[in-house]
Amino acid sequence: MSIDTGKKTEVSIESPLAHLSEETIEQLAKEFDAIHDEVYADLGERDRNYITTVIAAQRQLAVAGRVILFGSKSRTAWVAGTACLGVAKILENMEIGHNVMHGQWDWMNDPDIHSSVWDWDTASTAEAWKHSHNYVHHTYTNIRGKDKDLGYEIMRIDPNQPWSPVYLAQPFYNLLLMAFFEWGVALHDLDIEAIRKGEKPMKDLLTDLRGIGTKARRQIVKDYIGWPAVSALAYGAVQVVSGGRVSGAGKSKLSARLRSLSSSKATNSVAKVLDKHGAGIERTFVATVTADFVANIIRNLWSHGIIFCGHFPDQAYTFSKEETENETRGGWYVRQLVGAANIEGSSLFHLMSGNLSYQVEHHLYPDMPSTRYKEVAPKIKDICERYQLPYNSGPLMKQWGSVQRTIIRLAFPGGKMAPKPGPYRGERVGGSSSKPSEAARFRNRVPAGHPDSGPEHNGGGVEAKLPPRGE
Repeated sequence: MSIDTGKKTEVSIESPLAHLSEETIEQLAKEFDAIHDEVYADLGERDRNYITTVIAAQRQLAVAGRVILFGSKSRTAWVAGTACLGVAKILENMEIGHNVMHGQWDWMNDPDIHSSVWDWDTASTAEAWKHSHNYVHHTYTNIRGKDKDLGYEIMRIDPNQPWSPVYLAQPFYNLLLMAFFEWGVALHDLDIEAIRKGEKPMKDLLTDLRGIGTKARRQIVKDYIGWPAVSALAYGAVQVVSGGRVSGAGKSKLSARLRSLSSSKATNSVAKVLDKHGAGIERTFVATVTADFVANIIRNLWSHGIIFCGHFPDQAYTFSKEETENETRGGWYVRQLVGAANIEGSSLFHLMSGNLSYQVEHHLYPDMPSTRYKEVAPKIKDICERYQLPYNSGPLMKQWGSVQRTIIRLAFPGGKMAPKPGPYRGERVGGSSSKPSEAARFRNRVPAGHPDSGPEHNGGGVEAKLPPRGE
């Protein structure tokens, strides 16, 4: 395997596998498998308690936000309610929805927390996302022309991607994508390139469009009609119970409209009632609509930032189709290892990122419960040190800055491949250069043929296809 395909049009860089023999790559696969199998043999009550606790906390936070927004006419209540709702939406998307639909919690056989039944609070349909992300992206990670998530088919983020004048606008439509990321992902799941080339059957396209249409209608009704109406009705109920004492100053827009249509005594009486009670109800409805909109923007900005920082910083490698032909299991693991990057931060930061701040570990083990990534990270670093492989990681602003710089530079023709990090040099966590990692001792706890062995195990969410295990 070599990054240099011999094509003059490609920007070449030495493969991270270039110094490894076939036997060494095979041993690598066994060590990576061993880490996965050790964790799966240990899953139990503490893992179940973690995800149920996170789900309960997220729902409590969402309820608190909604209750506070009943008083969203107040600026203080609006800010507090919007903040609660924004955090709840981030948790629901990142640590819960993304990971549950990856099949990370399927082992519990919980009928409510399972990739086959879970749907999330975002515009993408679960079925389309699981195909485009779980299967396509995680199988063909960073293979140019096969991984549809490499620039999401609208951005040039690698100098080997052919340049087109449309990319001149990518710094600008990247800003739109930040704000409306959930809608961009939903459209991306349609596979625009396949539609453009006529490779996607019309029947499949119509099915996907109906799914997105249904999901979009549900999201719009929920956030911009349903919950604002509930807030407005709650405010109105308090108005009635209190005898109008919570009413704020102002005129009802509806009353003004009625007066413009008629000046009769009856109309004027209704308008007075609306001015007394309706103005607050109207402002509460509008304030809740605005709060929901801002909370969705907060969630979208955060999701976009975490995902882009994990996939497109300078450290990440991309691959041609030719160099991944006849790829072995060890080669697949190394491609996942060097095609992603981690983001350093606190425990709270990792939680809010859905533990996708451990993007390297997530790509190696997309089905592993996210809370375990922190535990296996030292063992991955140990492998990287012993086999002289890079372990990509950096602070949030460094990763984010490198991504934005790439998006701006590659909007124009040309571009150079960013320097890649050398072999990981860090504190050893066990073993030596001549011995397998500690996790290798646990490999036989889950036999290779067991349905829970390997990140390609049969589940409702994870569909990544890996080369088979060796003997």
